Amino acid sequence: MAQDQTTCDEDADTGRKLWPAMARGFRRRCPSCGNGPILKGYLKVRDTCPVCREELHHHRADDGPAYLTILIVGHLMAPLLHIVFVAWRPEPLVLFTIFAVGCVGLSLYLLPRLKGAIIGFQWAREMGGFGKR
Repeated sequence: MAQDQTTCDEDADTGRKLWPAMARGFRRRCPSCGNGPILKGYLKVRDTCPVCREELHHHRADDGPAYLTILIVGHLMAPLLHIVFVAWRPEPLVLFTIFAVGCVGLSLYLLPRLKGAIIGFQWAREMGGFGKR
């Protein structure tokens, strides 16, 4: 039985590496060249990269970044909330205020970065039209 000689990280046909593309997307850069900005606003994706002219309008990130943001923020903040409450017993209003600001801040930080990472994933795997030349 012959095994596929490609790694999980690289597609044999295109040579597009998954993790570098996702890292570029997380930095809000073009998954192809890593130089051009992928977003033209907070969450609006450019149609093409201004540096390498890679078409980016094929992306289908949709609700994925929001789901991942909720998942990550919830898994970070819920245990932290429990630890802070058990260790210091702050006043409820203080606890709510600190964690509300923390949740909103972390969500606003992660949302565009996770959107870029998902677009990088789609680009590397040639999903949704990214493979057409």
